[in-house]
Amino acid sequence: MRPDVPDQRPLFRDEDAAEPLVVRRRAPKEPLSRRRRLTRLAIVTVSALLVATGSAYIWVDTQMNRDVDLDKAANRPPLGKGTNYLIVGSDSRAGLSAEAKQSLKTGSAEGGRTDSMMVLHTGANGTTMMSLPRDSWVRVPSYVRPETGRRYGEEQNKLNAAYSRGGPDLLVQTIERNTGIHINHYAEIGFGGFVDIVNAVGGVRMCVDRDIKDEKSGLDLKKGCQTLDGGKALSFVRQRKQEANGDLGRTANQQKFLAALAKKAATPGVLANPFAAFPTVSAGLDTLIVDKKMNLQNLMSLFQAMKGVTQGTGKQLNVPVSNTNLKTSKGSAVQWDTAQAKRLFGQLQNDQPVSVPSSLPGRPAAAVR
Repeated sequence: MRPDVPDQRPLFRDEDAAEPLVVRRRAPKEPLSRRRRLTRLAIVTVSALLVATGSAYIWVDTQMNRDVDLDKAANRPPLGKGTNYLIVGSDSRAGLSAEAKQSLKTGSAEGGRTDSMMVLHTGANGTTMMSLPRDSWVRVPSYVRPETGRRYGEEQNKLNAAYSRGGPDLLVQTIERNTGIHINHYAEIGFGGFVDIVNAVGGVRMCVDRDIKDEKSGLDLKKGCQTLDGGKALSFVRQRKQEANGDLGRTANQQKFLAALAKKAATPGVLANPFAAFPTVSAGLDTLIVDKKMNLQNLMSLFQAMKGVTQGTGKQLNVPVSNTNLKTSKGSAVQWDTAQAKRLFGQLQNDQPVSVPSSLPGRPAAAVR
């Protein structure tokens, strides 16, 4: 009997019925071909990854430490054109064990200081990454520490003193007052978070044009190209004693490294693979501090902008300076070139083409390859 022919055997007989009831049987399904099975498996797998990625995105976004309220400061510069990110590397030891502090040679100092400060501007005229030396001689506004009630009067001091006194809030106020640049977003990472992020992307390749050995930071690099893990990367961006230009040489190296890190973190292999991307975006969350309006999309835009700088679509420079060894009551400081710096700040605030070159003499020790 063919499969598509009704089975004529009676299911049961009704004495009043003229004909017996019959049941039609479905033809058996043909087995799925290998191609169809693989296609179905791929669809299920992709759907699962999309759900996992979306869940990871939501989780990371909710874990961000949004402690900085940029809108509560008084007398802020007007909203400019484009977007300005203030990127800060602090010496926070949060999340580091005693063993990690010793191996990374971070010390155990309490309180807060900044190791790097950069303004990353994005807009219609491209991307500019401008470093602000932490020893810059600036006017620090008056401030009252909420936790102690101690009042600090307005005074000339090093830029790093603003962070030490009032953390991110006073630092942003000081930078805005001295530059006239409206800061749209704030992102700060501590020592532990920096190490975790570098390790999460599998290290960052850097090339140096000479041997560099610095006992204070623990750095020991040979001339040439090498991949730096989290510990070596931290030593590299902290060291300045071996730089001919001191703090300015360090800021140049920090720019090079952070741009290379952004380039590595934004590669298709990292972003397209949820299992690779998740550790990258989640690494360092314990020490990441951002403003209240920052979200994960903003952070990814920041990384993409930094990546663009490394690919020649932007500029990297230091704030123009006239004196790298200004004698002050607070020790040696860095004095900005007033005219050139004012011109540069105005160009960034108004999203105009940047025409002021870096005043840093010589060339940094690192190069991105």
